[in-house]
Amino acid sequence: MGFSTFPRRVWGWFFFDWASQPYNTLLITFIFAPYIKELIGDGAKAQTVWATGIAVAGIIIALGAPILGALADHSGARMQWIKVFSVMYVIGAFGIWWATPYDLNLVLVLGFFVIGMIGMEFATIFTNSMLPDIGDRSEIGRISGTGWAFGYVGGLAALMVMLLFFAESASTGKTLLGHDPAFGFDAAQREGTRFVGPLTGFWYILFMVPFFLWVKEPAPKRGGAMAVRRALGSVARTVRHLPKTPSMFAYLASSMFYRDALNGMYFFGGIYAAGVLGWDVVQTGTFGILALISGAVFAWLGGHADDRFGPKPVIVSAILALLLVAVSIVFISRTRVYGIALAPGSVLPDVLFYLCGAVIGAAGGVIQSASRTMMVRQARPGHMAESFGLYGLAGKATAFIAPALIGVVTAATGSQQIGVSPLIGLFLIGLVLLVWVKPQGDSAE
Repeated sequence: MGFSTFPRRVWGWFFFDWASQPYNTLLITFIFAPYIKELIGDGAKAQTVWATGIAVAGIIIALGAPILGALADHSGARMQWIKVFSVMYVIGAFGIWWATPYDLNLVLVLGFFVIGMIGMEFATIFTNSMLPDIGDRSEIGRISGTGWAFGYVGGLAALMVMLLFFAESASTGKTLLGHDPAFGFDAAQREGTRFVGPLTGFWYILFMVPFFLWVKEPAPKRGGAMAVRRALGSVARTVRHLPKTPSMFAYLASSMFYRDALNGMYFFGGIYAAGVLGWDVVQTGTFGILALISGAVFAWLGGHADDRFGPKPVIVSAILALLLVAVSIVFISRTRVYGIALAPGSVLPDVLFYLCGAVIGAAGGVIQSASRTMMVRQARPGHMAESFGLYGLAGKATAFIAPALIGVVTAATGSQQIGVSPLIGLFLIGLVLLVWVKPQGDSAE
């Protein structure tokens, strides 16, 4: 199946990635996070506060993910759930507008951010569970990889719109083009940068239209409260059964750690660059452009590698690349690189961090694409949404641990560099646990 010959239902499924990616790109990593650092001032304090918000969202997602997935299997109401969580996504995104520079209500703004993040993650559970329904097993690697690549391009397009027309530099009040923010936004009130929230919401509303028009599923089953009871019982049985499916058990545990570490890079990359290297929103956005371009290219290439070699070697290669980046980040600062003192004004830290961004984008796109095709191979037949619910749980069960560890270590040491060091251990644990994962799941002989 070539890129241009994907049927309409597959393209509709791709559009969820295109529509939802800006929440990750614009809010979590490249625009809103460094802006929060600007408002708070102190990089270590900002990183601690950001970690708290992410951890709260992670706990809520971890508790709800497996139950919602099982409920979708028993009720068949995936599309309805996607609509519900899409509303949360949009409300949360729009709330970022109130991140005003002089009378910031941090609790309110982070509350909106958490609501939107929960909506995005829960909607993703249901769209991921549709993957085996829209393509044959032999081609899901290419479909998944192309979807991630398409999503990265969407995130890149949204980021370019923000940088060129809206996000103003704190020092000059101008956008990347050197102009005032569009729509007459007040640069002194940072209205251009704050528009990142409404833009993310509008983007999602517009580009989810193809998804809802082209992706169809059977009419939902009836059941009401009975469906909820069956879902809860099914989750309990599946969890009890996990020790009898050691490959799936090991994969869920492995992905729990390496995806948490990757998310840590996404969550803290922007705020880290702002605090350690002194980058402003525009510089961090440029960093994001590079990461997204490499992510799109390598997600597409990784999908083809997935179909040819299987997802496991692809995941291992990506973890090794990300592990190298995690180590490097700890040793890159404005004054020293890998322990070597730099001359004042050296651009070497900037160049190296841009390179790290490219690797994060490339390996991150590859590993996320391959991870969901691996889940298809590990999932129990007839329990796909439930299995992806557990996959969502695995991705979020420790999601509060990485931000919490980063927050605690940063607060204890007062150093953003040392604060991100827990990511190294998380990647290593995930890599080791992959030893027990069978490429075709527990059904393989």
